Amino acid sequence: MKGRKGIQTWGLGLVLFTLTVHLDAQQLTRFAVVDLSQVYMAFFRDSRAVREFEERSDRVQTDIDRMSREIQDLKNSQLSAANRGDQEQALRFEHEVYRKSEYLKEYYKVKTAELEDQKSKLTQSGAFLNQVNNEIRLIAESEGYSMVLNLKENTGILWYSPTVDITDKLIQSLRSKAGR
Repeated sequence: MKGRKGIQTWGLGLVLFTLTVHLDAQQLTRFAVVDLSQVYMAFFRDSRAVREFEERSDRVQTDIDRMSREIQDLKNSQLSAANRGDQEQALRFEHEVYRKSEYLKEYYKVKTAELEDQKSKLTQSGAFLNQVNNEIRLIAESEGYSMVLNLKENTGILWYSPTVDITDKLIQSLRSKAGR
């Protein structure tokens, strides 16, 4: 009897251990990431606010291209003056190149910051966030994610597997619900 009771106890212990391991395995925390700015730009591309952002971004790029061409023309003029032996003219062009290059650097820094700020404000509008948060919740719950992180605003993410990026799935879900 003792041997049989020991086997039954051991068997019961094995079953309980297996159940515990199985339950622990089911409680794994799964993470997903979403690029909210990409979602916004894809989903609301036709909105007036996004069109204005894109137009402003295009204007800034046009200005940068124009200033870069002006600087390159001045550099060519400087080289021509130096080749002619006109050091005074070459120095004036060099000074102008430096001045315009410094202005371009500052312009680029300021405009980039302004555009990033505008883009950030676009992605934080109340109606957009409510709709996106609801869709994220539905996707996360249906696929077993415990947490969804904003990829661009979380500096703590050092690496992630592309398999946890639900950005495209979120965009598709939002589009299907909007009838697009």
